[in-house]
Amino acid sequence: MLNGRDPRIDFFRGLALIFIFWDHVPHNPLGQITLRNIGFSDAAEVFVFLAGYAAVLAYGKVLQRDGYWIASLKILRRAWVLYVVHIFLLAMLMGIVFFANSHVETRDLVEEMGLTHFVTHPQQALTDELLLRFKPNLMDPLPLYIVLLGGLPLVLPLLLRQTWAVVAVSLSVYLLAPWMGWNLRAIADGVWYFNPVTWQLLFVLGGAAAIHARRPHPAERRALLRQPLFVAAAGYSLLAAIITLAWRWPEVHDALMPAWLSERLYPISKTDLSPVRLVHFLALAYVTAKLLPHAGWTRHWLAQQTCRMGRYSLEVFCLGVLLAPLADMLNALAGDALAMQLFSALAGVVLMGALATWLEFNKRLDSRLQARRSLPTSSLNR
Repeated sequence: MLNGRDPRIDFFRGLALIFIFWDHVPHNPLGQITLRNIGFSDAAEVFVFLAGYAAVLAYGKVLQRDGYWIASLKILRRAWVLYVVHIFLLAMLMGIVFFANSHVETRDLVEEMGLTHFVTHPQQALTDELLLRFKPNLMDPLPLYIVLLGGLPLVLPLLLRQTWAVVAVSLSVYLLAPWMGWNLRAIADGVWYFNPVTWQLLFVLGGAAAIHARRPHPAERRALLRQPLFVAAAGYSLLAAIITLAWRWPEVHDALMPAWLSERLYPISKTDLSPVRLVHFLALAYVTAKLLPHAGWTRHWLAQQTCRMGRYSLEVFCLGVLLAPLADMLNALAGDALAMQLFSALAGVVLMGALATWLEFNKRLDSRLQARRSLPTSSLNR
């Protein structure tokens, strides 16, 4: 049965949201400590993988309890909510960017955010927005999630019964997509920045991990350093970190990297989820799962705040998208002073955490009111 909630998933979803916000603010010094600086993958892989994990965990339980059609209806209803949120979020983002651009004289934030298409062709841009073809900077993850979630009813029953068969088909599509040129059309780059035909593999793997995690497994008694898969995953993660850090010093990178390896390694495509990115994320996820097998550490206060953000990932993500251009504006007005950069980065996270706290307070309040209404009248009059 797919039941229960792992607070570690909420924690890493919340941490990914923090990293995404920091990565979206140009020249942010705290962006130097995010995942993309210590390996080939970044917070986007974490977000998509855990989205698949959470979706299969939630809707798999609905399918087992209420049947396929009810589960499909709830999935498609959620996808529709995400679509409406996407349209509303894009409208708010454009308003904020235009406001910020009117206050910053040294840069063209409209162009940097990819909103030139709306300025030059507003009517066509509105149509492209409804078709998910107009996606300015910061807006790519949500349309990807909409498409992946919309396709979940097609694979969920098979994923629950024949998990590895679905993974094999998903892997085949992933390998064929770059060779065949499969992607969706979009404005600016011509195709989606996050190719859903390749990124679907990470979503499916997240769902497969959720199913695998709910099955009983014998305890591993060997030390981690005696487990070949752990050693290989840790070694690859360390190698990726060394190469990524070497990018900061091109002369060091060129000295360390032989020509034959560079030819095979680069370019590392994020659009098509390059195999080295995919393997790096899977290796990092495996090492993390082995090093943190229990959830007791999530009870600490700071971890609890991060977990709360992960529980309300959609709302917190949307707020982070809106806060990023505002933080960029404040930094530009202050001449990109280090103190302001640190303040805007930390203030944004505080606001994201405050939103999650407010949402949880309202949820608990609604639960108490509902429980109170369900009590018999005689009990309330005592």
